[in-house]
Amino acid sequence: MSDLDRDYATAGFARRLGWGWRPAVLLVDPASAYTAEGSPLYLKSGAAAAAAMHELAATAREHGVPVVWTSVRYADESCSEAPLFAAKVPALKVFAAGNPLGDFTAPLAPAPGELVVVKHYASAFAGTSLAAWLASHRIDTLVIGGYSTSGCVRASALDALQHGFRPIVVREACADREGGPHEHNLFDLNAKYADVIGLDEARASLQG
Repeated sequence: MSDLDRDYATAGFARRLGWGWRPAVLLVDPASAYTAEGSPLYLKSGAAAAAAMHELAATAREHGVPVVWTSVRYADESCSEAPLFAAKVPALKVFAAGNPLGDFTAPLAPAPGELVVVKHYASAFAGTSLAAWLASHRIDTLVIGGYSTSGCVRASALDALQHGFRPIVVREACADREGGPHEHNLFDLNAKYADVIGLDEARASLQG
């Protein structure tokens, strides 16, 4: 254990929330915008995270665990549905309707009947019916992967906690522009808002 980990643990951070009774997998914005070279949102580790998300989704389906997806879409490149967000991050115009960068990246695709939440902001909960859908299906735990660790994954995990769901973030199933923001945000999420676990542990728990 590092000095930093020891300091946080001594202060009472990084305790495990653990799993509830009924989990769902939440895959946040697994779009081609993050895996296609040349995209302004391209992530060097995006393809590896997509492969991990694919394993996570496959395990969930095999064991009857719901898989929920989010997708960012705007009517056009003005991104008028989220003007301040777009002013801060102009690259969001890649999610304008008709742009293939907004489509799900291979090998990921929702199966028939799986919920796809269309959102305009970072959090999967902001301005969507996700919380109501989860509650109506008696989901109490969200196993989270997606893009990016410091952005939409972090925002969704934080809002999951604030809506009364147990957030579990899968390390290998997330990616960011660089290793530093990825690791720093996983550390902070694990300290305060979520349980951060490895893919093998997540799959084993979903199988159970």
